[in-house]
Amino acid sequence: MPKQVWTNTSFTIESPDAVEEPGYGKARRAAYLAGKELIDMPPGVNSLHENFLTGLKISTDAPFLGHRTRDEDGKVGPYVWQTYNEVYKRVKNLGSGLAQRGLNRQDPVGLYSINRPEWSLGQQASYMYAYTTVPLYDTLGDEAIEYIINQTEMRVCFATYDKAQKLIKLKAKLPTLDTVVVMDTFPDTFIPDAKAFGVDVIAITALEAQGAQVVTEPNRPGPDDCATICYTSGTTGLPKGVILSHRNILSVATAVNYRCQNRRFTLITPNEIHISFLPMAHVFELVLQQLVIMNGARMGFYAGDTAKLLDDVAELRPTVFVAVPRLFNRIYDKVLSGVKAKGGAAAFLFKTAIAQKQAGLKRGTVNHWLWDKLVFGNVRSKLGGRCRFLFTGSAPIAPDVLQFLRACFSCDVFEGYGQTETSAGLSITFSGDYSAGHVGVPLGCCEVRLRDIPEMNYTSKDEPRPRGEITVRGNSIFSGYYKSPDKTAETLENGWCRTGDVGQWDEFGRLVIIDRVKCIFKLAQGEYIAPEKIENVYCKHELVAQAYVHGDSLQASLVGVIVPDEESFIPWAKAQGFEGESLADFVDQPELKKKLLQQLVAYGKASGLKGFENIRALTLEAEQFTIDNNLLTPTFKLRRNDAKTKYQAQIDAMYASLNA
Repeated sequence: MPKQVWTNTSFTIESPDAVEEPGYGKARRAAYLAGKELIDMPPGVNSLHENFLTGLKISTDAPFLGHRTRDEDGKVGPYVWQTYNEVYKRVKNLGSGLAQRGLNRQDPVGLYSINRPEWSLGQQASYMYAYTTVPLYDTLGDEAIEYIINQTEMRVCFATYDKAQKLIKLKAKLPTLDTVVVMDTFPDTFIPDAKAFGVDVIAITALEAQGAQVVTEPNRPGPDDCATICYTSGTTGLPKGVILSHRNILSVATAVNYRCQNRRFTLITPNEIHISFLPMAHVFELVLQQLVIMNGARMGFYAGDTAKLLDDVAELRPTVFVAVPRLFNRIYDKVLSGVKAKGGAAAFLFKTAIAQKQAGLKRGTVNHWLWDKLVFGNVRSKLGGRCRFLFTGSAPIAPDVLQFLRACFSCDVFEGYGQTETSAGLSITFSGDYSAGHVGVPLGCCEVRLRDIPEMNYTSKDEPRPRGEITVRGNSIFSGYYKSPDKTAETLENGWCRTGDVGQWDEFGRLVIIDRVKCIFKLAQGEYIAPEKIENVYCKHELVAQAYVHGDSLQASLVGVIVPDEESFIPWAKAQGFEGESLADFVDQPELKKKLLQQLVAYGKASGLKGFENIRALTLEAEQFTIDNNLLTPTFKLRRNDAKTKYQAQIDAMYASLNA
């Protein structure tokens, strides 16, 4: 097959109605759209419920929702499946049961659990009857739960038993909540216990039975009715409720499907199998599932333990695998550390194979007749052995990790970019484009322009590449933040959504993320610092699991908090002559910190960090940054302000040492 030849008109073009405005670049859109209208919903499909009916028509009696069985001891077994038709009947009964609870059109319905089939049932029932879903991350704290339920004046919430117990304990602060639909098993005593707090508890199967007995006809939504209020996890403060319509969400899924038809994305068929483990409260997973449904494909849910996710993958053997960079980084680290541990001929063979595969990527191919079987078969088996494509989003992925994945898995690895406010999708890389360091092309449902940021020296007139804040408009853009007009006005300007990300158009017209408008700070000598970029570099080092980089305008240098990778760090520390058995034994050893700092500074320089971007002192932390200790958001982003508060004493001590 001849190599695809890319030009500066292969990816994006100026929008047909683009105008020159002071302070902005001209709007650009996907080249394959040419002069067509932005992509909306599929013909004849006006809601997410009708999207489900499309999947039902394609795959009536074919598998749709799968979960793993458990025996009496809790041991997981094989996947069992419900067909599209079986799910449809349950959804109709469930929606009818909800209607009998006195809910009105567009009323909120909460969904509170980890990923499971019952979440999909509650979600689809809400869509069928024009209710507004309000997903709740299963990791949210009491304050956020209280805030969301009270702001939306939620009456009904689906929840697993463990989450239902939490809701009952909070009931005194949740005046509107009157019904909890429990998704899994619970003791009979829970019903009267909850009733004592003023909450009706009903099993999801019992609600279905009620709906089947007295049928209430669906109240189908329109395209611009609210489908969901999706609360951003937020790295600071209380979450914001992003209002997304049926049109918003469907336009993104439709735009991906349209790209498939234009051979710019792997063709999605009814035979696809998606493993659902990214939080269903996140709009990224929501849109992915609509894409699965649109094509009559199936999805299997992980068993609930992310530490054992690869066991679920081995059992399900998905054909597509969608994850955040954090997981792909761990695969990258573990494969490379395994190769390093083997050493000798095995390491030489792997390096040779990687080099030849990456040379092949430059020629436009992801396959190699020898290395794919001889070297990379074992790597591919980690994801079940039959993935047709991988997809990464939610955060930036390092270019070398992206190319490594393409080489190892011998398939397209797409990188997507978007936000909750853009219904998850803004741009995705092209099939067959095996370059890295960009996020591809705007989806056909939207167009992008760059806004000048003179205070950061970014303008749409910059040479050789226009730069500025990425702004976007189109069918996928949210209508506002729920009950928050001031926040809405800060983000939406004349139909354009400000992303807060700084981008540039590369020489081929692809979008590149280069900075954040807000997540930067100045050092005392005036250098601008983007801490996330530095943290991403350090986290690729085999000795590092997590990193937090800190600096401010009163200090001339950076300091950091490093959580070591236990598997690689402890053997390395012992090889340096230090004694200990656990991370806690090593973190307070000053000479060991010096040795690790030398490693990271050298690694940072080799990775392109400028001198002032490397940390000059570090603190070692044995405890991982987690959602539970409030250092990570539910989408695994660092809560920078909380990290600063937690480590303020260590930060002060590091600067005192440097300034002594």
